[in-house]
Amino acid sequence: MAVDPRQIVAGILTVTMFVMLGNMIKRDHFDSPPPPHTHVKHTGLRTLRYDDRKDSEQGLVTLPEATDGPWKEDGLGLKSCWAPPTLDESEQSQGFITFSLTNGPEYHVSQIADAVVVARYLRATLVLPDIRGSKPGDKRKFEDIYDAEKFVKSLNGIVKVVNYQPGEISARNLAVVRVPNRVSKDHIAEHIEPIFSSKGSVRLATYFPSVNMRKTAEDSNADSVACLGMFGTLELQPEVQEVVDSMVERLRTLSRKSDGRFVAVDLRVDILEKKGCQGSTGSKSCYTPAEIAMFLRKTGFDKDTAIYLTQSRWHSSLDALKDLFPKTYTKEGIMPVDKKGKFLDSDSSEFEKVIDFYVCSQSDVFVPAISGLFYSNVAGKRIATGKTQILVPANIQGDSASVADFISPYVSKKNHLAYSCFC
Repeated sequence: MAVDPRQIVAGILTVTMFVMLGNMIKRDHFDSPPPPHTHVKHTGLRTLRYDDRKDSEQGLVTLPEATDGPWKEDGLGLKSCWAPPTLDESEQSQGFITFSLTNGPEYHVSQIADAVVVARYLRATLVLPDIRGSKPGDKRKFEDIYDAEKFVKSLNGIVKVVNYQPGEISARNLAVVRVPNRVSKDHIAEHIEPIFSSKGSVRLATYFPSVNMRKTAEDSNADSVACLGMFGTLELQPEVQEVVDSMVERLRTLSRKSDGRFVAVDLRVDILEKKGCQGSTGSKSCYTPAEIAMFLRKTGFDKDTAIYLTQSRWHSSLDALKDLFPKTYTKEGIMPVDKKGKFLDSDSSEFEKVIDFYVCSQSDVFVPAISGLFYSNVAGKRIATGKTQILVPANIQGDSASVADFISPYVSKKNHLAYSCFC
């Protein structure tokens, strides 16, 4: 029987087509990365590609949690575990506790917590604090920055709060008592209560033996009043909150290629110039703009990543960061023009510090280029809201590294005080 040559050609073409199709399917699964900046809607699972074969000897498997480069989805915000006992009016003393908020919002959080704990223990009335800047005479009302009404309401039934110090109490005659951060009841009983009983009222001055916020054995059953004071009392007043919200929204708009996600870096040139970055134990305590740029690049952040710096105005040393990440901004570049006069160009830096603290608390990723209380208390606020992608920088020797290797110990070890206050 004669074979039609056309059938032979058709058969060859059919076999060839199936071979080509098979190769295309194979390449699609194992070799081809998704196009850059392509948004993929994740379903809670990710496909293990050929590049991940070191984690599995099988072909395609599924792993929980979607990933998209170095970015990580926020977790769920934690629920507060504290339930402070209410204060019986009959137990209220006649004395007052006064104090001031100083040095910026990272200190304000701790100063509030300590004052609330002391006032509650002594059954004293707490006087709404003023806010003192670093310069002599730089003084603001509490309500210039924070929501006074919500502060008072948050302590209702726990500590009595009044807006002003009574006229019969002279500030000059008040006994000033130094209070260590995270003050204990034993310390209050031994060092503060005798003075309060003698004088009737005292003025607190918090000092910081340590700037870390690691929980200790004593914190395993954290004082509910301390937790409330630290995490449940301070909110920005509406105008300041509006500025923060507008800046965050601006950064998300500039981050369209990263699905609206941005990185906040606590990097202030004046601090870097004053502070030796090499710690006494040989470990680094701060990082330069060039070092931060290399850290971000090697951990997988691409050039389109939007970066917010706590530095208020541009400095030439920041060029090393902008060369690798063109979308690097300071407050000067993203604050609404009509707000700069009040919040950026004033003689005081208090507004700038507060804005930095709250923008860093809301960013998708936070990188502290400087160790200290700013890092510690921003971390606490982020942990409470489920924003746990906090990366502690390092000088990476190789070409690349996983961001998972640089997650803050506050998160990876769950050793931040916040984990004692939230469930």
